Amino acid sequence: MSGAPGAAHRVAAPPWGAGDPYADALRTGHGPLFLRRGDGWLLPLDVERWCAAADPVDLEVLERCEGAVLDVGCGPGRLVAALAARGRPALGIDVSEAAVRHTVRRGGQALCRSVFERVPGAGRWDTLLLMDGNIGIGGDPGALLRRLAQLAAPAGLLVVETAPLDIDERVRVQVVRTGGPGGTAGSPFPWARIGTPALLRCARRTGWRAVGQWAAGGRCFAALRSRRASTTAEPANNRAVISSQRAR
Repeated sequence: MSGAPGAAHRVAAPPWGAGDPYADALRTGHGPLFLRRGDGWLLPLDVERWCAAADPVDLEVLERCEGAVLDVGCGPGRLVAALAARGRPALGIDVSEAAVRHTVRRGGQALCRSVFERVPGAGRWDTLLLMDGNIGIGGDPGALLRRLAQLAAPAGLLVVETAPLDIDERVRVQVVRTGGPGGTAGSPFPWARIGTPALLRCARRTGWRAVGQWAAGGRCFAALRSRRASTTAEPANNRAVISSQRAR
């Protein structure tokens, strides 16, 4: 992790809009890009991995998916594109127009909108994905999980990538990019970081039950299933309920 850019506030842009640091990073396919808290602490964002093809860890997640898949905060679309290439019905949503354009260019379907806005297929998505720390969207994991429960099909599956440590943090952050003259910074917005223990506690209160957790490639994941049952729901994908005994 590099130090905070000394003049990051000289260039500011709305988060996720045209000309913001995230959009600039997607255009070039690389960082360095960070989330920066008010105290100056930096969380590196893995732009290169997001802009590349789905890696083996991603593909293991996709093997667990059931039916139609909604990728919430799809970014530049590596997962949506990988699902489309396999003939799987999938849609990405993201508030970044640059991310949506990138996804479409890769052959995936995506819409530019917030998960808290109207989403096509609400109540019928068999699998929802919250990858790359997107459980932090909106800065309130409980509100996000309740919203996803509305979008999921009865007994629908949710796969969440969690922080690889036991943390439960609510903060305001900026996207900052270093490496240019003075760097650039977007406007502050609310974000959250939670590890698997905090996610499981939150899930129990928001209409989800835990069905598995695992680790791979230094990344951590949990599988949750909606408590909204239906006799017509798709049978559980056994790949989705493998417990932490399979962790590697």
